[in-house]
Amino acid sequence: MTTAAPGVSTALLPHLRRARDHIDRRYAADLDLAGLAAVAGVSKYHFARSFEAAYGETPIRYLTRRRIERAQDLLRSANLTVTEICMAVGFSSLGSFSTRFSALVGESPTQYRDRWAATGGPRIPGCYLFMMGVISSTSATSEKPAVHPPA
Repeated sequence: MTTAAPGVSTALLPHLRRARDHIDRRYAADLDLAGLAAVAGVSKYHFARSFEAAYGETPIRYLTRRRIERAQDLLRSANLTVTEICMAVGFSSLGSFSTRFSALVGESPTQYRDRWAATGGPRIPGCYLFMMGVISSTSATSEKPAVHPPA
């Protein structure tokens, strides 16, 4: 058995990469370990061990880091509230988003945005991001769409 990382066969690497690419493309979706393991085509326990051995972090930690990186991009460039950004990148709770953001970045989302706003250029209006489909309006709000009765 040829290995690329301790305990990970080279035959498994393309499957792990497929799951990592899936996370990169769908970071804002509700992803879980079982679903990611299914993308890789292995059991969730084998997937979690192999992913960590190959990439140096668990799949869920990678997903969280990816979401925080995308939030940083939006905080620097978009004219959206922290709550809108939190929901747009896949977090369901502003508290957990702020806690994870602060732990990974070293400052709160608001402090990060304010620091960049002081030095950065003009920001992209949030309505434009929604209109162009960069952010879906359903992921950026926790409200349910209004249901209108038939006329």
